[in-house]
Amino acid sequence: MIWRYILKRILWMVPFLFGVSIVAFLLIQAPPGDYLTTYIAKLGESNEVMDQASVQNLRERFGLDQPLYVQYFKWVSRLMVGDFGMSFEWRQPVSDLVWGRMGLTLCLSMATLLFTWAVAFPIGVYSAVHKYSFGDYLATTIGFIGLATPNFLLALILMYIGVVHFGADVGGLFSNEYKNAPWSMAKVWDLAKHLWLPVVVLGTSATASLIRIMRANLLDELNKPYVDTARAKGLSEFWLIMKYPVRVALNPFVSTIGWVLPNLVSGAVVTAIVLSLPTAGPLMLQALLAQDMYLAGAFVLMLSSLTVIGMLLSDILLVLLDPRVKYD
Repeated sequence: MIWRYILKRILWMVPFLFGVSIVAFLLIQAPPGDYLTTYIAKLGESNEVMDQASVQNLRERFGLDQPLYVQYFKWVSRLMVGDFGMSFEWRQPVSDLVWGRMGLTLCLSMATLLFTWAVAFPIGVYSAVHKYSFGDYLATTIGFIGLATPNFLLALILMYIGVVHFGADVGGLFSNEYKNAPWSMAKVWDLAKHLWLPVVVLGTSATASLIRIMRANLLDELNKPYVDTARAKGLSEFWLIMKYPVRVALNPFVSTIGWVLPNLVSGAVVTAIVLSLPTAGPLMLQALLAQDMYLAGAFVLMLSSLTVIGMLLSDILLVLLDPRVKYD
């Protein structure tokens, strides 16, 4: 039954992503001008002038002289065989640029998601079970501070503490000697030593939000009759809470998978720039500003795909976790 449900959802993803590709291409083309216009404007700022013949040659070389629908169908037809095209600005295959950044981005996303769950789950359960206790008030206060503090400000504070008081190397994801080195166990260990700061910065607000949601959902479940019935049957308080109300209250945790992956690519751009992270967000912003349409389009499609895959994983886990959710 569940395999049929998964297959049905995957088949629905195909027309959805096709529609997204049209919208993404039109959005990238919406600003006035194109990459060449932006490039000529940059040359003009440094008092360099390009003659019309050179401009026309570049326009033909990049395919910018063709109608919009021709550009779109050429782009989509290449995508179907795994060719994302060439980046105008970097003069490199888009696939090399995208996959080089997406690997580190996914690693950071998974580490942040695990950190968020590992911290939010026990604190949320404790706050609900010990309602209005000192620990509950403390968790609530820390949660409000976490929600109210912008990620980039928290990044600056932690960077200051790390550098001034501990002498730590807090910029980027690698030390200088490992930035361009091939992958090895030493490089993985160096990545692990640098990963804690962006994970804490990116995961703080989500953790605070999930603590509040977990607390509210669990409080609602603890007051339901089935909990009183299970308690009357002599079930121990710990197993009673973990087996029934916590299982239902876990829905928000599972639902976060749908948005956490694209959010960490697109929503953490400022934080990634502050921390000098070699992730996808800063490169996507640069591509959008330069109107590098193939590179920007690849990122937009990647974000849409991550959203759809995240929602699929979320729905599958919800079906398995909550008996009230049906396959149809």
